[in-house]
Amino acid sequence: MLSVSIVTPVFNSMRTLDVFMDAILMQDFPHDRIEIAFADGGSTDGTRERIQAWEQEGGNATSGIAVKMLDNPLKTAEAGKAVAVRQVTGDIVCLLDSDNILPDGQWLSQMMQPFDKAEIVASEPISYTWRKDDPAMTRYCAMLGMSDPLCLYAGNYDRICAVSGSWTKVPHQEEDCGSYLSIAFDQGMMPTIGANGFCMRREALVGSFEGDYLFDIDVLWELLQKKPETRIAKVKNGIVHLVYPDVRTFARKQNRRIRDFLFFSGNKGRKYPWSSVGMGKVFLFCLCSVTVIPVIVQALIGFFRKGDFRAWLLHPLCCWITLYIYAWGVVSGIFVKKQADRSNWKQ
Repeated sequence: MLSVSIVTPVFNSMRTLDVFMDAILMQDFPHDRIEIAFADGGSTDGTRERIQAWEQEGGNATSGIAVKMLDNPLKTAEAGKAVAVRQVTGDIVCLLDSDNILPDGQWLSQMMQPFDKAEIVASEPISYTWRKDDPAMTRYCAMLGMSDPLCLYAGNYDRICAVSGSWTKVPHQEEDCGSYLSIAFDQGMMPTIGANGFCMRREALVGSFEGDYLFDIDVLWELLQKKPETRIAKVKNGIVHLVYPDVRTFARKQNRRIRDFLFFSGNKGRKYPWSSVGMGKVFLFCLCSVTVIPVIVQALIGFFRKGDFRAWLLHPLCCWITLYIYAWGVVSGIFVKKQADRSNWKQ
C-alpha cells in the first residue's frame, strides 16, 4: 500500500482549517499511511496553535494521522509547498490547500488508484464540487471549473466547465480507465494542472523544481519536457474549493495573482508557457468583457446547464474585474516590478 503525504501551506487559515481536517479524518484510506505537513507563514489567528496541538497529540487527536508543523518564512503558498515537499516521506505527495475540502470518504483512495500503473505519475480530480450552501462566488467558480475567467478564453483550464462542457480545451490523448481518465499531452501545451488536490509521485515532484518556491502548475510542465511519455490521471471525482467567500476577496486575489506572475516571470522564476496561450485569446477576452453581450451569453449557457442563476450573475462582473485589474497590473508593472505587498496578507 502506498503512503501519502498531504502538503498544506497555511497563513491565518482558521476560516477553513477545522472543516479541512474533518474531511481528511473521514477518509477510508488507512490513516497510518497518511501524514500531513503544514507549512505556516506566521499565522496570528490561532492556526499555528491548532496545528501544534494536533502535532503534540501524536495522532491521538487525528485518528492516527501524523501531523508536522513547519515554518514558512517566505509566507507564500508556493514557498510553503517547497518547504514541506522537501521534508515529507510519503510515496505520493498530495498538494492540498487549506481551503480544499474533500467531498467524500473515498476521495483519497480514488486518487491513489491510478498509481497502480507505472506510467501514471500524477492524478487530480476532474471537477470542482458544487454545494448549495457555499457562498455564491464559490458556487460560481465550481461551475465555471476555474478561479480565473481568463482561462475560459485561454482554454487551459483543467476542471469540468459548465460553459464549454469539457474539462479542458488543450489537445490531449484520453483513455477511459473506469474511475479515471489516463491523459497524455504533447510538449507544446498543457492545462493548468497542479493545484487543489493534485497528487504526484514524490520522487518525480522533488526532481521537478528547485529553489525556494514550488509553482504547482510549473512542476508537471517541467516533467513533461523531460519525459513526454508521462501520463496523468483525471479522477472522476471533485473537490470543494472555498476560494472566494465574496467578490472583494476575488478582486484582492486577482491583484495578487497578476503582480506575483509579473514579478516571477520577470525574474525567470516561472516555467509554464503562458505565452503559448496567444495574445489573440487575451484580446478576445478583453473584447467580450467590454462588449458585455458575449459574457452574458456564457452566463446563460452555464445557467441552463447547471442552474443557480444567482451565482452565474457574477460571471460578467468577474470578467470586468479581471480585465481592469490585469490591465492595470500590466501597465503599472512596467514601472514597478515587485511582489504584492503581504504585510496585511489574508487568505
